[in-house]
Amino acid sequence: MMIGHIRKPTCLLRPTFRDVLVFVILAVLTLPVSADALEKKESQEVYVIPVEGEVGPSMAAFIKRAVSGIAQSESTLIVLELDTFGGRVDSAFDIVDTVTGIEKAKTLAYVKTKAISAGALIALSCNSLMMKHGTTLGDCAPISIGPEGPQMLGEKFQSPLRARFRALAKKNGYDENLAESMVSENLEIIRVTVDGKTRYLESTDINDMTAREKARITNRKTVVKKGELLTMDDREAVSLGFSKASVTDLAGALGTLSAQAKPPVFIRPDLTERFLALVILFTPFLMMIGFYAVYLEMKAPGFGAPGIIGLICLSLAFGAQYLVGNANYTELLVILLGLVLLGFEVFVIPGFGIAGIAGFFFISVGLVLSLQDFVLPQPSMPWQGGLFTKNISIVVGAYVLAVIFGLLTFRYVFPKLSVGGKGPYLQASLGEAHADSLEIEKTREGDEGVALSYLRPSGKIKIGHDVLDAITEGDFIESGTTVVVARISGNRIIVSRKEYHV
Repeated sequence: MMIGHIRKPTCLLRPTFRDVLVFVILAVLTLPVSADALEKKESQEVYVIPVEGEVGPSMAAFIKRAVSGIAQSESTLIVLELDTFGGRVDSAFDIVDTVTGIEKAKTLAYVKTKAISAGALIALSCNSLMMKHGTTLGDCAPISIGPEGPQMLGEKFQSPLRARFRALAKKNGYDENLAESMVSENLEIIRVTVDGKTRYLESTDINDMTAREKARITNRKTVVKKGELLTMDDREAVSLGFSKASVTDLAGALGTLSAQAKPPVFIRPDLTERFLALVILFTPFLMMIGFYAVYLEMKAPGFGAPGIIGLICLSLAFGAQYLVGNANYTELLVILLGLVLLGFEVFVIPGFGIAGIAGFFFISVGLVLSLQDFVLPQPSMPWQGGLFTKNISIVVGAYVLAVIFGLLTFRYVFPKLSVGGKGPYLQASLGEAHADSLEIEKTREGDEGVALSYLRPSGKIKIGHDVLDAITEGDFIESGTTVVVARISGNRIIVSRKEYHV
């Protein structure tokens, strides 16, 4: 019996080898794209850092801290929300260095209200720029404030700023000539169309063209007149290629960039940073109070409240600068050396001599250096010279005012504080009494002498060959100081410094 070949039933839905191959190829081609899109959609993180108020050391320190605390990746977007009229050039450069040092994340400058002067420099340091409707950008000419008001600084100051603007424009795709025209008012920028392409040229560049090159220009319009600085509103910034779009708010800017995966994280200055900004604002006042209190302590015996107050004020003035990065251990050691010398003056060699003067000198040097992030001005950064002079003026001015207030305090305040308390008092008066002391007979009003001891306020003086007991009117007089007999009251010889005697 022959058994025939039995065929198995064929499934109609069974895929063929070709179907499987096509499926695998499509999966390989589409999987990376889908995964990449999904990753961008799910992991997009946006951090917003406000740049508000005057650009200064505290702002530079805050932005550096904020950027360093962000976990950066290729999908991270860092937004600088700008609302500033500018400020110190060195601080603006520090912020620019922080922003341009960001390697993994993308950066966006969002002009919330204004980005003028140093604010414009910070805005151009970001990878892209957007502006809210009605905002302004530009005008970064270096100026100084003098008795006659703001004065624009010359070519020496403009040149390094122009170079920085030029470098940022080249890095982020902005027109270099337009960027430079924010700094220098002697540039005339003209928009021309050459072979169908729009270019922005200086008028001197057009004048240097050959006749054939000039013939290729089909359209010409002055954008920045000579004697003016480039300042743009949001629409002008778009037309000149600086801003990507004019938006109604930050959400609109993020929507334009499709950065909508997660709500933005706002990084604000913490309590310590706000306190540091306040301390830096009042640094000259703190220095003056500190010097004044230390001066009072130098003139008084022992160590008390004035010394403690002085050390607190000077510590705050220095500590704030240290925390924002202007000062380091070098300035701290210089100030500590000055304090040690003042300690010798107060506790070891009472009076006010070489140790006291040297102490104040080293403290002043340390405070001057703490107000800046350099030791001596560099010729390549000419604004450092102006800042150095300003810092010296702040410290010296604080010291001079402290000495003046100290002298006035000893002359007019302390004598009034020595008045006795409330009664009861004796009714009899010694106003008409006559002293029997032989010392009184050895001197008279107007005689000059020398303090043999520290008068605090009583002590010994020498007039001629006679050593006498004397008292001041509340002032403290060092040993060796020339004194004058101001008056004789009863059996007391009252003296004052010779320069105070009228």
